[in-house]
Amino acid sequence: MKVQGSYTFAAPQDVVWFMLRDPEVLSKVMPGCEQLEEIGENQYQGILKINVGPVQGKFKGDITLSDIKDPESYHINVDGKGAPGFVKGTGKLRLEAEGDATILHYDGDAQVGGRLASVGQRLLDTTAKAIIRQSLEGLGQQIQAQRMAAASPGNGAPAMPHKPVPAPAPSQMQFAAGVAKNMFAEMIPPHQREDFFTKLVLAVGGIILFRLISNWWMNRLADKIAKRIPK
Repeated sequence: MKVQGSYTFAAPQDVVWFMLRDPEVLSKVMPGCEQLEEIGENQYQGILKINVGPVQGKFKGDITLSDIKDPESYHINVDGKGAPGFVKGTGKLRLEAEGDATILHYDGDAQVGGRLASVGQRLLDTTAKAIIRQSLEGLGQQIQAQRMAAASPGNGAPAMPHKPVPAPAPSQMQFAAGVAKNMFAEMIPPHQREDFFTKLVLAVGGIILFRLISNWWMNRLADKIAKRIPK
């Protein structure tokens, strides 16, 4: 399974880098993450609860960062096992400054096995993309909250990063909505969506009209039958 993409944060590179290295923040913005703690230098251990179609369960995994180039990039290695199967993956995160904003580029490969592999490639890809997108959106919200809460130095220099109070991770309902949104985006190309919605509205309108006509006809028929029944 291949994952790659980019995300733009409205914050300087050093602030984004600081947040990407904070396990407490990351554990709160990642859907299904129940625990993420540092167990050694650039080594972490986490527990992730997943829900991919009919497969549900928890993974316990080890995460190792390597080839760290502060504050620009690092490689990540993930090895997780649990009742749903196993996940092994490698990837790279790279930050690129663009004015007052920072672009995060990510690229990785993952292998899955066990029951998790039985759900199908499309659902796995869609779920992975939903987890990444919602995690990055949550991290972006945390960064903005941190910047608003941080006191600005009197000399006008950028405020140094401060640990924010993490917000709750997305609920299962929000995560499911994110998966559905990603599936819709993959199934229907942007140039076909207007035509799709037009057809959908016409179809729904036709169903409603049919039901109205059917109810009207059944009511008339019932009135006629009632008039013919002797009182």
